[in-house]
This record gives sequence, C-alpha cells and structure tokens, in this order.
Amino acid sequence: MSKSKLKIAPSILAGDFGHLADEAKKIEASGADYLHVDIMDGAFVPNITMGPRAVAAINRATDMILDVHLMIYNPFDYVERFVEAGADILTVHFEATEDLAELLKYIRKCNIKAGLAFNPETSSSMIPKYLDQCDQIVLMTVNPGFGGQSFMPEVLEKVKFTRDVCNQLNIKMDIQVDGGINEETGAQCVKAGANVLVAGTYLFKSPNMSQGVKALRGDSH
Repeated sequence: MSKSKLKIAPSILAGDFGHLADEAKKIEASGADYLHVDIMDGAFVPNITMGPRAVAAINRATDMILDVHLMIYNPFDYVERFVEAGADILTVHFEATEDLAELLKYIRKCNIKAGLAFNPETSSSMIPKYLDQCDQIVLMTVNPGFGGQSFMPEVLEKVKFTRDVCNQLNIKMDIQVDGGINEETGAQCVKAGANVLVAGTYLFKSPNMSQGVKALRGDSH
C-alpha cells in the first residue's frame, strides 16, 4: 500500500490560553496540517481545558483543519456543539462511552471525520473491531490529562499492530500518536506506522515552530 502523507498537528493546549487566536495563527503559519484541540472535562481525565465556545473562537481565527480530541465522558451529548463550533475531525475515547458504534456513526452523519482514541493501557485487541467505523485511530503515547509528559515507548507495538492490521485488511487509515512527541519519538512512531503526529510542548518550546514542524517531518535542513 502507498505510504500515507505525514501530517503534523500542533496542540494548542501547549499555547497561551490568553491569546488563543494568535496561537492559532502561529500554528497556521508554521506549515502544519491540522490544529489539534484537547477537550478535557476533569472527570474522564484529571484536568479541565476548554469547551465549544473556545473552539469556535479558534475556528474564527484560522482556516486550518480543526482536529478536536474529546477526553470527556458522555461525548454523545457534545458532538453537535463541537461540530457547530467548527470541528473537522472529532475524536472520542474508547474508554469513555458504551455506545461507540452509534457514536462514531453519528459523528460521520454530521459530515465530519470520526476519530477513535485508545489509552496506553487498553489492549490492542480492541482496535480491529472499529477500523471500518472511523477515519482515524489515535493511540495515546502518554496517559491523557496533561501536556508535557514523557513518551511511553511500549505504545510503539500498538502502532505497529494497528498499521499491520490496516494493511492486511487493505484499509487506508490515519494513525495518530499523541503525547510526548518530539523529533526522536516522532521518527520512532512514523517508523512503526503512524502518519499523524500531535505535538504540543515540543513545538511551542521550539525557537521557531516552522523549523519544529520540518524537524518532525524529518526535513530539518
């Protein structure tokens, strides 16, 4: 199968919340592919970030694809609000709801892409069942909840497993990795089969975000 284009998705979670519009424009100017937005509810994960109104404000500031990651319980109740706010891809967690098939179908019915995320401790065996029901598999490479955590190398096996299953079934699937991604860990993930890299701290701490994006693409010269 042809190799999917590598996409870079800077996470605005690592930006300055007092200047979200400016941070969105900075991400857009960096040459990245997606703008990643982490939504946390303080229940599914031990942190609270932002809601639909903040996403709408980010959407007004940029024309980028908004890759919205819901780390919340009862995601069904919020799908429409985030779609209205401008989400182009909406990712929900395997661990956060009982009605996954129905939820993924509903997201796609809203004419946007559906993503399905798995926490590090969730077994790979759960992944194949949903490959034909979503557009993106997200493999958390840290325990979700806070930015700036260290990458968990044991998830690389899960990335490889997912890509191998997709290839065997001839499914063209975006595999996104999220957490602790930098130039080194990003390259390991790409080698394992990921083609979407979410990076927050690494890119926002980089002296030049455009150079950071190029480095993640393996094109630092």
